[in-house]
Amino acid sequence: MSTVESEKKKKKEAFDAEAGSLLMKELRGTFASGKTRSYEWRVSQLNALSNLLVDHEQQIVDALLNDLAKPPLETFVLQIAMLKNSCKVALKELKHWMASEKVKTSLTTFPSSAEIVSEPLGVVLIISAWNYPLLLSLDPVVGAIAAGNAVVLKPSEIAPAMSSLLAKLLGEHMDNSSIRVVEGAVDETSALLQQKWDKIFYTGNGRVGRIVMAAAAKHLTPVVLELGGKSPVVVDSNINLKVATRRIIAGKWGCNNGQACISPDYVITTKDYAPKLVDALKTELEKFYGKNPLESKDLSRIVNSNHFARLAKLLDDDKVSGKIVYGGEKDEGKLRISPTVLLDVPRDSLIMSEEIFGPLLPILTVDKLEESFDVINSGSKPLAAYIFTTDKKLKEQFVMTVSAGGLVVNDTTLHLAVHTLPFGGVGESGVGAYHGKFSFDAFSHKKAVLYRSFMGDASVRYPPYTNTKLRLLKALIGGGILGIIRALFGLS
Repeated sequence: MSTVESEKKKKKEAFDAEAGSLLMKELRGTFASGKTRSYEWRVSQLNALSNLLVDHEQQIVDALLNDLAKPPLETFVLQIAMLKNSCKVALKELKHWMASEKVKTSLTTFPSSAEIVSEPLGVVLIISAWNYPLLLSLDPVVGAIAAGNAVVLKPSEIAPAMSSLLAKLLGEHMDNSSIRVVEGAVDETSALLQQKWDKIFYTGNGRVGRIVMAAAAKHLTPVVLELGGKSPVVVDSNINLKVATRRIIAGKWGCNNGQACISPDYVITTKDYAPKLVDALKTELEKFYGKNPLESKDLSRIVNSNHFARLAKLLDDDKVSGKIVYGGEKDEGKLRISPTVLLDVPRDSLIMSEEIFGPLLPILTVDKLEESFDVINSGSKPLAAYIFTTDKKLKEQFVMTVSAGGLVVNDTTLHLAVHTLPFGGVGESGVGAYHGKFSFDAFSHKKAVLYRSFMGDASVRYPPYTNTKLRLLKALIGGGILGIIRALFGLS
């Protein structure tokens, strides 16, 4: 066996079910010691994570250039800066998040007091995605640490440079008795899923999401599933077309060249307005990416040959032949596909049957814009939905009618950056939510605590059960203080 083959064999055998069991035993020991529960530990690890982003910014940029040819500005704004802000918010709000919440009690338990205590779940598993391999790995880690858990992070092997860098940096800067990274692919993920976790947080596609959920069900482990779907954009005619077009482009091609879970997947507009929208898209796309977008340094490449082939198949479908009104150029050697706009795509075409996750944007047309809501609701619930309009009634109808993980009016994708909003899906686009306080809550158990003294020990709750006690209990439940008095004195 060659040296290279030997090294590959060692790497493959490095993490299996037995290794997973040993890792779990170690982390459970750390968690049981109470180490991760302290405010001081949580703050130290959040600070370490924040400093890591500053000290190793160039290495992060280089890794993402390697994995996705991701433009450095996009890396900084959409990954590094957002993670820094997550750490900042958590550090600022942590004492408030950790504080118990006092709640009212009832007459039934008088005298008493009660509170809700947020406690860490224990040892949690975070399985990340390749398209935003820094943000989607570490943003959930921020919530897990803030909540006081021990954490195992499994980065995506499809972004190998970032996976390797995360293992290195977290190994060097974080508390390895509580926070670990496991690299690998299907075998390693399967070995991890055999363990009994206190929560599993998965970001990716629905197919693997079902596998994760099935594995979690064996141990009744709760899950957060951040999936995807076909996120629609509804475009009215009463808008600032230039601004709307630029915002659609920023959400579609400016977010990893369409390889993002909340990227606009398709557009719906009226038959009359579609030509104006197409012309505006052509104009702005050429301004942003030039006459030869395959050479643009401001567009990420397709992540690998498998994904390139999948996208090429969508374009080669006979049902969309002749529907391309802009773009369509491909370079398989460089894994690049230019921004592509398609008009009047049949709803039963391949491109409309699955999440595109790439630089292709179909436009559907309807007679009246209100019909777009029926189109959206006829499919699976998307992770995000967008509308561009100045019509107040249409905005209200959109919010009330369209079911999606999140909605944005007159922009795309920006709700991701608002830490006071929960980010998550609904139906097939996901289970659970995170960001800001919602991340802390996702990795916490809300423990109910009732406090009583030895005063007020009412005999009515104990045998023998008499008619007087029954009247008293009925009065207690339905009549309040006055009813209790009437029951005690036998008044009707």
